[in-house]
Amino acid sequence: MKMMNKTNDQTIYHVAVPSPLRRLFDYLSPKQLQNVSCNEILQPGIRVFVPFGKRELVGIIVGNSKKSSIAISRLKPIKSIIDTKPLIPKHLFDLYIWAARYYHNPIGDSLFQSIPSLLRKGKGLPSLETQCWMLTKKGVELSLSDLSRSPRKKEFISWLKEKKAITKEEVKQKKISSSILKKLAEKKLIFLESLPENSYNFKNKNPLAEKPQNLYPEQQKALKSINISSFNAYLLFGETGSGKTEVYLQAIEKIVCSGKQALVLIPEISLTPQTLRRFENRFNTPIVALHSRLTDKERAFAWNMARMGKASIVIGTRSAIFTPLKSPGLIIIDEEHDSSYKQQEGYRYSARDLGVIRAQKESIPIILGSATPSMESLNNCIENRYTKLTLSCRPEKSFRPNWLPINIRKSQLINGFSQELIESIKKVLFEGNQVLIFLNRRGFSPTLSCYDCGWISNCPNCEARLTVHRKPSRLLCHHCEYTIQVPSTCPSCNSSQLEFIGQGTERIEDTLNVLFPKTPILRVDRDTTRNKTAMEDLLSVVHSGDSCILIGTQMLAKGHHFPDVTLVAILDADGGLFSPDFRAPERMGQLITQVAGRSGRGEKQGSVILQSNYCDHPFISSLIFQDYQNFIDEISKERELSSLPPFSHMALVRAESTSNEDAISFLGYCRKQAENILPPNKIITYLGPLPALMEKRNGRFRYIFSIYCKDRKQIQKLLEKLCQRVDASPLAKRIRWSIDVDPQDIS
Repeated sequence: MKMMNKTNDQTIYHVAVPSPLRRLFDYLSPKQLQNVSCNEILQPGIRVFVPFGKRELVGIIVGNSKKSSIAISRLKPIKSIIDTKPLIPKHLFDLYIWAARYYHNPIGDSLFQSIPSLLRKGKGLPSLETQCWMLTKKGVELSLSDLSRSPRKKEFISWLKEKKAITKEEVKQKKISSSILKKLAEKKLIFLESLPENSYNFKNKNPLAEKPQNLYPEQQKALKSINISSFNAYLLFGETGSGKTEVYLQAIEKIVCSGKQALVLIPEISLTPQTLRRFENRFNTPIVALHSRLTDKERAFAWNMARMGKASIVIGTRSAIFTPLKSPGLIIIDEEHDSSYKQQEGYRYSARDLGVIRAQKESIPIILGSATPSMESLNNCIENRYTKLTLSCRPEKSFRPNWLPINIRKSQLINGFSQELIESIKKVLFEGNQVLIFLNRRGFSPTLSCYDCGWISNCPNCEARLTVHRKPSRLLCHHCEYTIQVPSTCPSCNSSQLEFIGQGTERIEDTLNVLFPKTPILRVDRDTTRNKTAMEDLLSVVHSGDSCILIGTQMLAKGHHFPDVTLVAILDADGGLFSPDFRAPERMGQLITQVAGRSGRGEKQGSVILQSNYCDHPFISSLIFQDYQNFIDEISKERELSSLPPFSHMALVRAESTSNEDAISFLGYCRKQAENILPPNKIITYLGPLPALMEKRNGRFRYIFSIYCKDRKQIQKLLEKLCQRVDASPLAKRIRWSIDVDPQDIS
């Protein structure tokens, strides 16, 4: 039985724990604080250990009061305190709370997803000291000619003479063996030293390591328009290769010179090495990277460097938006249109949108950059929420690529290649240049089928087909990871007439190896880049400038600079034309434009070959013969007529269950409750329950209930009340369900 405690001299703490429950939990002061003055009240953001059922969990204090809805006699005290003061500044902690409420995600889950894994486990932050190799006095005086018999030792000592100190991580990246280090240390030429705060690299007060590039007039105008002293949201709309990164770098230069920090978000881990390299080449200041391929300790170290103000520039993927900065000065979201900025599972936040809110709270500018901006960002410019900065051309020595559409409707293709494309590839390779082949489908073939009976290799857990992979040989579901061996005969009729239908990147690689046996073929997809350094190794071959053919999925479409690629070929451009997802045409246009932008980025003229069955489709035509803005204008008309985002606000209630009836019943209940709270009218409409685009996934049936509303405040009030009612319903305990605010994916 709940009761309100009316009189109480004790402080009651409201604590968030990592739990799916949408509530805080009340605890009494830890015993060591129960008899001290109220000046010792624990502040929001402090981590504590608390009893939770039979377990002990890490909790985060969110607030305190003198009242509780639970009887004081039933409340337990906090077991112990982890932090003496909050690790996160108040304004950022408030943003964490705001985001949990806006996205209607359990507050404990949201807070714990916002901090490094090491802190979630109740551990402390790693020391900011770093172990570095340095030269002894004997090593400094050593002549390099004395090491002529050992090139690797000579290379390392030469590198050390130049840099003065080299971290263990840098040594690992350069693949200097431990035996070489041991021998040099035994000869008393080098020694290990712990240095604080990356100071070993940044003794020079000049923040620039190289001279900035000269800006052309549109870049100068864009840079001049960015006011670094207050909050403003800028959309830097520049075509591929127009020099957006140089504008970022020179804006960051102003921030670093004023003693502040810059946070730069990129959409893909694969972009981290080249982005980091470009920033390190430009700046002589501490730079850290934050992404999921770091160890827990590495991530916590980088996070702490940013928090303490020791890193001037922080580069990271989606979750880096939660990183505290001691002196925030600028936020940059590169490729702001990219759907990877929206978390698709669990805590479904948008790093791009939170970046704008954070910049507003910290009174700093934010730059959203893209060659293919999202419709939401373009609409915010129209409504004067963002300032639009345009780079409409490439620098003087770069040229826009020429487009060549090829209608393949009646063509005889060689494993996906038209004869015109094959001849174009031959010409480019003969000239000593590079080719990029784009197909957003990994594996060997998307379908295995029986010619005799029509059997198809479907996944038993998902409404999807198993993809054929050759290396290693298997049938794999890309949605649930279900895998079996490739059968030698049809499981249905025992026929040996099995055929591969469709093309994947592996099959394209095999085809090109046959067509161009003397040319290096480099495949870049998730299968070939699982190793931590694989992507960097592949790209180093491309950047050598030697003639080669790159094959890739959308991993290659984002932000890469290939100056020697003069032909981009898009094998299948029709994927987004007829999808039931209203965002599919926009994503298709963005992907095609981004891939095409990899061509002709150096001083050589580039071209783009686009193979399609529908070259005369209005969307394809507007991309090829006009530009991205005209393409978006076409889509915008359709969205506005249908009152779809960005002309309304949208939320989905998602349900998953092993029984489709349970999922439908639950969402039917949700719709009934929503209509009771706010009946449908000119402002708000409801749709569903309906199957998700992939109805069955990983053995569970998936349904959605859609809410469209022209007033953001109204939809937020509705969702808050709806969550309260649904949480109390017995139906909610029988299924998995979630709220997705501003969804980017309805599959």
